[in-house]
Amino acid sequence: MRQAHRFDPRQEMGREDFELQYKKDKYLQDVELHHHDFHEIYFLISGDVTYTIESRQYHVMPGDLLLISPQELHQICVRPEMSDYERFVLWVDPQLLSRISTPLSDLAKHLGSSGPNRGNLLRLKPEDTSHVLKLFEQLWQESESDNYGSDLLRQSLLIQLLVTINRFATNPSGHLEEIAHSSRAISEVVDYVNLHYSEPLSLDMLAELVYVSKYHLSHEFNRQVGTSVYRYIQKKRLLIARHLLAQGKKPNEVYSNCGFSDYAGFYRAFRAEYAISPREYARSVRPLSSDSTDES
Repeated sequence: MRQAHRFDPRQEMGREDFELQYKKDKYLQDVELHHHDFHEIYFLISGDVTYTIESRQYHVMPGDLLLISPQELHQICVRPEMSDYERFVLWVDPQLLSRISTPLSDLAKHLGSSGPNRGNLLRLKPEDTSHVLKLFEQLWQESESDNYGSDLLRQSLLIQLLVTINRFATNPSGHLEEIAHSSRAISEVVDYVNLHYSEPLSLDMLAELVYVSKYHLSHEFNRQVGTSVYRYIQKKRLLIARHLLAQGKKPNEVYSNCGFSDYAGFYRAFRAEYAISPREYARSVRPLSSDSTDES
């Protein structure tokens, strides 16, 4: 009998390599649009769930897998009155994937929506669903155990699960499918922001770009993406900034590369979003770094 974790709103890993959570809720608090620095693999067991990932919307069915790569903004909407919301959620650090991958088998290759005609949803055949569920259950049992060899079995089962998911994702019959698109205008705006986040952006210019009124764009963007255009741009810029800081870039260089007009504004936005300053974050992800990052 699996013992579910209690609801935990945190979006940071408690371990350095990977973390598996099994959750079952009758009520779920609203979760804000957010992102991770790690890969998320989400397996729905029961529940009525709609997931928004960037500009894509998915109605997730029991037995479905969602593959969410680092830096993809996402948000969930659950109707717990329909049925218990039960799922496995696996978080995997990209550095771990690099260590356990081989030249022939890149375990991160298909864990996201990159590539033509690809989405985040993996809808499995019934027999494949049973196989994946069994692997999740075995990994869960070993993750909760301190028996001899559990550490070795955890890694072995993790590799089995990741190989299995990557194989399903590359199946030519194509079980990756997008259940519901946002409108053309919203998709184009999100794509434009993702490519031009370092440039000046405004609601007026984006509305003109897709030939709709700014009022229509604002309303539809909120409805389909789950946040305002301004807030999405801000989150995307901060997300990229966080990624650059983790790569060793200096805070006083990062802000202009991410579309912020001055360092003070970047500093305030970063601290408000992550409750830590850019310099503190850079030191936390690169503890052995000897950089001389400066802050105002």
